[in-house]
Amino acid sequence: MTALREEYPHTSVETLCSLFGKRRQWYYKKNTFVVSENQRAKLLTDSIDYYRGLCPRIGGVKLYVLLSNDLGREITRGRDSFLKFYAEKNFRLPRCKPIHTTNSNHVYRKFPNLVKGLDVEHVNHVWVADITYVWIEGDVLYLHLLTDAFSHAVIGWCLTETLEADGTVKALEMGIKTAGGGNLCATIHHSDRGTQYACYRYVDTLVEHHIRISMTECYNPTDNAIAERMNGILKTEWIYHQELFANYQDAEQGIAGMIHFYNHIRPHMSIGMMPPMEVYKGALPGKNLLKKMEKQLMSGKKSNIAAPNNRGGDSFMPSSS
Repeated sequence: MTALREEYPHTSVETLCSLFGKRRQWYYKKNTFVVSENQRAKLLTDSIDYYRGLCPRIGGVKLYVLLSNDLGREITRGRDSFLKFYAEKNFRLPRCKPIHTTNSNHVYRKFPNLVKGLDVEHVNHVWVADITYVWIEGDVLYLHLLTDAFSHAVIGWCLTETLEADGTVKALEMGIKTAGGGNLCATIHHSDRGTQYACYRYVDTLVEHHIRISMTECYNPTDNAIAERMNGILKTEWIYHQELFANYQDAEQGIAGMIHFYNHIRPHMSIGMMPPMEVYKGALPGKNLLKKMEKQLMSGKKSNIAAPNNRGGDSFMPSSS
């Protein structure tokens, strides 16, 4: 039959089968290739390894969807069958242990929240501080950030290998220097209640410059939204879209470049698409396009402004704004 098909390619299978008194289903049944269980297992294993190479922590359900499209349901079978195979072959991911950069269970004084409901009216009115982590090859580093809430400019930062307060204080000292030092009694410093911000050395530095101290009432990221947004911008627009930093020096150099670009070049929606450092140094901010866009979306009107996305594509900032 195979030889006849090769010799008469324009003749239908049904006609050729009729020569032998058979229906065409007979031909297809005879030519069905039966995949052994070993072959299926190898194909699934190799395919899972391939996608894990692209995305190391992709889960079983997402792999099932991808491989069903790639290989067909005859290979993946049903979802429960696939997930059973997935578990038996030890592809299940270990649960990630969260990295906590805040420890609010300490003996230091916890200050009240002074910024809740406050309208930020000028540069150096409110500073927000936060710490985030940065992966490097074989290790993790901690980025201490101090951001001016009015201009959204990063005025102080420090990259460290530990969560000790030394880095937090260095970021604060950089911010004080950026602001001109001296008496900063019109400034409120807002942070979470972590030991780095509540320790005597940090508080003494704030008091020395007459900076008022404000802390979140509980550990809730929305209580320090500007700082969390800044963390997000750096990660989603830069860090997540490049190879891991090789070491501390590589990370420090890379992050310095990111912050320079963010401060001096990157337009910010919340200040009318102006670079943050221009506003910090005295330029009047433009209209808050982000709030305008949110109002338009809430009212159902179409907007010509592209909505920010949290994946860092065309968003207005990294893991935060």
